[in-house]
Amino acid sequence: MPIPTLSAGELAAARAKAVVTRRARAALKDSVRSGEVPSTKALTQAIADPQLKLIKVVDFLKAVPRIGEKKAEAIMEKYSIATSRRLGGLGTHQLEGLKKELA
Repeated sequence: MPIPTLSAGELAAARAKAVVTRRARAALKDSVRSGEVPSTKALTQAIADPQLKLIKVVDFLKAVPRIGEKKAEAIMEKYSIATSRRLGGLGTHQLEGLKKELA
């Protein structure tokens, strides 16, 4: 299937939508990083929102205070979460495990 050719207006609309999505994801991670929103609440919010559920799990974990690269890797390994996995793609047990770790 060939890639569709988009008009200039369609390209501009797609770019604008992408910017809004990236800013929403960054805002969620910043609010978790600053402690403004509890990480468990942010996780629940991210899974419910179609824009936010595409945040990578490792990026979300590293935004949580006191969780760095090594601890994020350990948590993901503990619950068998692949490094490329996104929040919306987590299984029930993985999601419950993350909530338990973040509580």
